[in-house]
Amino acid sequence: MSEAINNVITVDYKLFKDTAEGEMIESTEGKQPLVFLSGVGQMIPEFEANVVNLEVGATFSFGIKAENAYGVKSDDAIIELPQDMFMQDGKLVEQVVVGNILPLEDQNGHVHPAKVVSINETTVTMDVNHPLAGQDLHFTGSVVEVREATQDEIQHGHVHGAGGDRKSTRLNSVTWPSRM
Repeated sequence: MSEAINNVITVDYKLFKDTAEGEMIESTEGKQPLVFLSGVGQMIPEFEANVVNLEVGATFSFGIKAENAYGVKSDDAIIELPQDMFMQDGKLVEQVVVGNILPLEDQNGHVHPAKVVSINETTVTMDVNHPLAGQDLHFTGSVVEVREATQDEIQHGHVHGAGGDRKSTRLNSVTWPSRM
């Protein structure tokens, strides 16, 4: 990686589909900037590599191919689940509608957003691909702050204090709309 491992980096950014002229997906404009601990694998590796050695005030503009961001779409991430998983009082819960995003918990207790693809008489087909899988990304922005991480932050693996305790997962879990 770089010599900037274990720094707390604060950036304002805009995320676009494909190029800087593409559709804007997300922005920190008018919101809290993104704060992350470098060197601990919290960010898309190419994102971190592109900003980790920048100084405060520096601007950036770079693209990341889908396979290096959230990966390519995988047919293995389309799963059939028994309808009874979504039943309450003998009826399919009202949130199970084609296009809706529902939280699914895996065997390790991790929650993954999944899109309802189809519903048949016995199963519900869900897509657990990341919503940006298969999408080339382009980031623009600027570095707001860089500081050395504290020992506590390094031991805990995330930023503490202002902008911290979010475990800096913002770029790893894009805000999911209720319908896509």
